[in-house]
Amino acid sequence: MEQILQTTYLWLKAGHIIFVIFWMAGLFMLPRYFVYHQEAEPGSAEEARWIDREAKLRKIILTPSLILVWVFGLALAYAGSWWVAPWLHAKLLFVVALSGYHGWLVSYGKKLAKGERPLTGKKLRLLNEVPGLAAAIIVVLVVVKPF
Repeated sequence: MEQILQTTYLWLKAGHIIFVIFWMAGLFMLPRYFVYHQEAEPGSAEEARWIDREAKLRKIILTPSLILVWVFGLALAYAGSWWVAPWLHAKLLFVVALSGYHGWLVSYGKKLAKGERPLTGKKLRLLNEVPGLAAAIIVVLVVVKPF
């Protein structure tokens, strides 16, 4: 029985890592897409292509990956009995914040699709650093378990 639980745990961990990679890749790509989108002429064919690319990235990679990251992550926490671990609480805080960032990106993409351009390309480039910082902190919390 212990072997079955260990094997299941390893598959859950593999799934979690795989979809974290997909999700992070999408979180790095989407703000860059927004920069290029904003540089396109409003109403142009190029702008329409960026709107389509952004929607496909959200629907095919980002949102499914976000959901699977949460499913696998919660299953891992349950399987590892980590609910009382302080490092997990801190990690969850950052994952919730990163999920909120994901939601903000989706809403910003919808504004861009309507022709609104509230942020500059420079601000979007700076926002592109958010997932990298969050990932670094999350990895330290999971690997080092500082508390």
